[in-house]
Amino acid sequence: MATSTQFPDDFRCPISLEIMSDPVILSSGHTFDRSSIQRWVDSGHRTCPITNLPISDPVSLIPNHALRSLISNYTLVSFPKPLAYPDPQSLIQTLIASSSSSNLDSKLNSLDQLSKLSKRDLAIRRKLTESGAVSALLNCVNSDDDSGGLQEKALHLLLNLSLDDDNKVGLVAEGVVGKVVSALRRGAGDSRAVAATVLTSLAVVEVNKATIGAYPDAIQGLISLLWGGSGRERKEAATALYTLCSFPDNRVRAVENQAVPVLIKNANSGLERSVEVLGLLAKCREGRQEMIKYCGLLDILIKFLKNGSSRAVQYALLTISFLCSYNERMRVLAVREGVFEISVGLLEDDNEKVRRNANSLIQVLQGKRLSL
Repeated sequence: MATSTQFPDDFRCPISLEIMSDPVILSSGHTFDRSSIQRWVDSGHRTCPITNLPISDPVSLIPNHALRSLISNYTLVSFPKPLAYPDPQSLIQTLIASSSSSNLDSKLNSLDQLSKLSKRDLAIRRKLTESGAVSALLNCVNSDDDSGGLQEKALHLLLNLSLDDDNKVGLVAEGVVGKVVSALRRGAGDSRAVAATVLTSLAVVEVNKATIGAYPDAIQGLISLLWGGSGRERKEAATALYTLCSFPDNRVRAVENQAVPVLIKNANSGLERSVEVLGLLAKCREGRQEMIKYCGLLDILIKFLKNGSSRAVQYALLTISFLCSYNERMRVLAVREGVFEISVGLLEDDNEKVRRNANSLIQVLQGKRLSL
């Protein structure tokens, strides 16, 4: 029988690093052993352990029958001896050495190999940050020569390094934000989307929210991406903005940079994450003042109440509650448009947060004001 060291890495749980006995798929698309991811969820986490991005609520764990079958039948097939991994230290040295030269092929190969190795290996990520490789990596992010996707590959590796909370503050201290914001505004290929994802990952740590939000062009760059980006770029930009705007000062910065109109535009196009950001911005006076200027906003939010995911419904309810508590005209309009009846129906929803927000909105529509 094959020993665990003979199994492919994809058979191992990213959390326990053990061979999975009951693989399940998280809403992020990544697979984990059920016992490991259940412990992660039970401890209060609502993010993917690999990407640190929000996951569905309630958490859905879908059995990965195909992978389970592969693992079970693995020993029935004779596999060739797997290729040895390249030495991480030599790849790091190649990246550092090539950062000052024009050896593009060496850079691209080092970035490719290190991205694969660091994606699930904490030790290699730690070795990269301790070896001085971050400076060389930032040179690649900042490179004007994007032949072969140099900038994009460097950003992917940077994203891997940012997965560890211990690295997040250190990366910001090394000047990562400036280079990432530059890529956010002027990147090629998928670089802008990946740059937005890096900002989301870094902003998971509370102190980084303030640092990134105060950085010139960071929030403005995300808002620009919401105006003119591709579908993926807009989604990643909205996710980064949502993470940053959990910090109150960043809500005002976002409003000042005209976030409200572009979020309404994207919400009207069906981007649910925009509704979540609007829910956060509605918590500040400046955000509410901007939102009540748009007469079509209530209709958009009502559409999400009727057809959105649980998370979108939750934030649509929250947004309407804040707006109605702040503005009597909005409250009267919401009652006239049937929001009260919709909210009563949502009191029977399976999601506890939806029920709670629906109850809060019902009270606001009956004349009770929220504490703003």
